[in-house]
Amino acid sequence: MEISFLKTSSLNGNNGNRSYVPQLLPTQPLPLLEGQEDDWDLFQILGIIKRRALVIAVVITAVMACVVGVTLKQKPEYQAKFRILAEPVNSDDNTLPKIASDFERKLDKSSLDYETQIQVLKSPELMTSIVKQLQVSYPDINYDSLVNSLIIARLGETKIIEVRYQSHDPAKIKVVLDTLAQAYLKYSLENRQTNLRQGIQFVDKQLPSIQSRVDQFQQQLQKFRQDYDFIDPETQSQQIAQLAQLLSEQRLAINQQLTKARAYFTSLQGPEGAKAALSDAPVYQQLVIQIRQLEAQTASDLTRFQKDSLPIEILREKRQRLLPLLRQEAQRVWSIKVAEVANEIQNLESQSQTLVLAEKKLHQKAEQLPVLARQYTELQRNLQVATESLNRFLTTRENLQIEAAQTQIPWQLVQAPVQPQVPVSPNTQRNLILGFVASTLFGIGGALLTEKLDNTYHTVDALKDKLKLPLLATIPFEKQLSRTQDRTVADKTHTQLTNLPSQDSSKSDEIVKHLDAFVEDYNQYESLKFLEALRVLHTNIQLLSSDQRIRSIVISSAMAGDGKSTVAFHLAQIASAMGQRVLLVDADLRRPRIHALSNINNLWGLSSVISGSMPVETVIRQAPSMRELSIITAGPIPPDPTKLLSSQKMKQLMADFHQAFDLVIYDAPPLLGLADASLLAPCSDGIMLVARMHKTDRSALKEAIDSLKIGRSNILGLVVNGYKNVSHYNYYK
Repeated sequence: MEISFLKTSSLNGNNGNRSYVPQLLPTQPLPLLEGQEDDWDLFQILGIIKRRALVIAVVITAVMACVVGVTLKQKPEYQAKFRILAEPVNSDDNTLPKIASDFERKLDKSSLDYETQIQVLKSPELMTSIVKQLQVSYPDINYDSLVNSLIIARLGETKIIEVRYQSHDPAKIKVVLDTLAQAYLKYSLENRQTNLRQGIQFVDKQLPSIQSRVDQFQQQLQKFRQDYDFIDPETQSQQIAQLAQLLSEQRLAINQQLTKARAYFTSLQGPEGAKAALSDAPVYQQLVIQIRQLEAQTASDLTRFQKDSLPIEILREKRQRLLPLLRQEAQRVWSIKVAEVANEIQNLESQSQTLVLAEKKLHQKAEQLPVLARQYTELQRNLQVATESLNRFLTTRENLQIEAAQTQIPWQLVQAPVQPQVPVSPNTQRNLILGFVASTLFGIGGALLTEKLDNTYHTVDALKDKLKLPLLATIPFEKQLSRTQDRTVADKTHTQLTNLPSQDSSKSDEIVKHLDAFVEDYNQYESLKFLEALRVLHTNIQLLSSDQRIRSIVISSAMAGDGKSTVAFHLAQIASAMGQRVLLVDADLRRPRIHALSNINNLWGLSSVISGSMPVETVIRQAPSMRELSIITAGPIPPDPTKLLSSQKMKQLMADFHQAFDLVIYDAPPLLGLADASLLAPCSDGIMLVARMHKTDRSALKEAIDSLKIGRSNILGLVVNGYKNVSHYNYYK
């Protein structure tokens, strides 16, 4: 059948007048592609969690492992406490003598400053003796470790102070708390504030404001010195005088330089100055030397030639050509010199003006000096008054401390310390619950972040919504098919041997038998869902146009690895199985795959026909076990595939194929970065794009569609490959 077709359709290109222009289908509208979805609803988030379950599981496992590890490594911590009543429950104001001063009565009515008292209890002065007692039994205890493990706080709004201590050793906690309780009770007996000591507290409350006033005047004095660079009036006056003399000397030197520069600038305006400026110009001097050499040579040649002779004219022309260059170079050098001197004059004038301004500011500063001296004296006087007031309060506090010897108000231990039995940390149950909650949140966050950074499509609905292209078919992912294809590629060399002439016929028959058995196994592995999806694809292609049946299509993808060759090969098988005369052309002259999928050698093919004189009937081969399927492999990879595919001979071949077969399928290279598929698409009924779920890049697919829009190619639709959601195919279960 193929031989008679080749003779009547003139596929070798002898009939050059015959061409085919396909009737394009109405081009589908292609709106602008969008990127990631802006918002996620609940169903999308649940889909993301299901799809990224592995990421969530890994994050949860890692975080929980860290939580469990940290929890197990933690040593158990114990804590105990004791409580002290710091003030009497009922106060008796009549205990003071009648002769007590109003100041003392006022101080007696004031309550205890618990915040200050807690800081006193933690102070090094009080803790030093306690640490020494504890170091007898526990030498590792020091002030810092004791205070860091100690918690002293007021119990709510009561008059009770609660002391807590935490450590790994329960016995140590008991010893430390007993020692602290005894020391605090002793402190309350010996050093507790009496009525006069409450007066000390009153003085202490006033001291911060007085100290703040002293600090304020000191800061004002410091800021005054920093703002005006002021030390004292006498020193400031000397510094201003010295600085004025220095500025005057600098301005005089600048003016002298300015006078010299202006004189030199004036000299440059005259011929002598310009001549002097050109004396050190190397290019100008070289031109002068060349002109002089030409003049000397002209004078020498005039002794041998006439004035109007050719050598003399040549020398004169050379001299005439050099004269404009000489004038241009002289003008350039003179302009540069003038610009340099003018720039120097400008800089010197700017420096002179700067010095004049500095002298003016210095003069203004000298005029302000008496005012600044008066302000400085006033600040010093205010500071002295505030300091004297502070000293008086300090003296008063010392006098009150000396007179403090009246009735003591001791503390009372209301809850004695006991040795703890149950650790307070680590709380394993709480840590595990919090760790699980945190790890779950981290896992979901990691899944959402991974999804946001992922630039591929994961659902058919998202792909349809964003691309607005007809979805021709959804090809399910087939593991058995993937393993079979990998095995086919690995056995590519053995497959090619079966198509070569061999002298050992028995060995060749044995290889063919193995290949037949392999093909039978391959057909058994193809699942019904995969084949039915291809049948749906073939049916949808035939239904795309109601006016004219589609007879030639180009199959391509945005990028490599999307499965375009696999789809093209199996679509050709399905179409031939349905009774159509199908021609599968491997137009991927860069990385051909059809010969590996069909177990046909690739020693010659499409490139051999276009670039050479090989007749096309030689490269059309029958597919194994399929009568209606013809295949043209890519052939040897040419150095410039684009040139071959854009040739007139390729267009003529495509026109002849269109007329001779019921369906012609072209497996074209990816669109991204290559023009091969865009060159083939206008000569066919349209192009079909293959996109692999979870793999095809969104931006790459957008760029591919944009390139097809520029070439006004007819995009038939989109085929989704590698779809793993089998819920649509439950009918066959």
